[in-house]
Amino acid sequence: MMVNDGIRARELRIIGSDGEQLGVKSKSDALQIAEAANLDLVLVSPNANPPVARIMDYGKFRFDQQKREREARKNQKVVSLKEVRLSPSIDENDFQTKLRNARKFLEKGDKVKASIRFKGRAITHKEIGQRVLDRLASELTDVSTIESHPKMDGRSMFLMLAPKADK
Repeated sequence: MMVNDGIRARELRIIGSDGEQLGVKSKSDALQIAEAANLDLVLVSPNANPPVARIMDYGKFRFDQQKREREARKNQKVVSLKEVRLSPSIDENDFQTKLRNARKFLEKGDKVKASIRFKGRAITHKEIGQRVLDRLASELTDVSTIESHPKMDGRSMFLMLAPKADK
């Protein structure tokens, strides 16, 4: 933001410190008014015709702005992507372990990418891998929604699960 002498425009539409319109004035007049009030002249809308400037305490304005940004950052949720790797010939206990891990990730609020890597001739039986991913998705329906259905990418098959939004 341009402040005080950094403003280049010759004429400005001035808004007072309490929000009232002071009209269109020259830059030097506006600076004198701001100085008399012991405040700063801040360019609010540079693209308007004539540009709009406001008389305010710029330091306090910046502090409040930074405070709002900190609050917004504190309240935002970072969603990360976790991957669970399965195989087409996965055993029941291994499947339950992967299922438990995926459930834990989803309950924490992370997205889960379940992938199956086909090795050797296993690629000829894609339907087996599809069944494993479908089973994983159906077991996790209480805590997740399917973001993308199982699809092939080279020798791998992927399924994306997102946590359910309860709120």
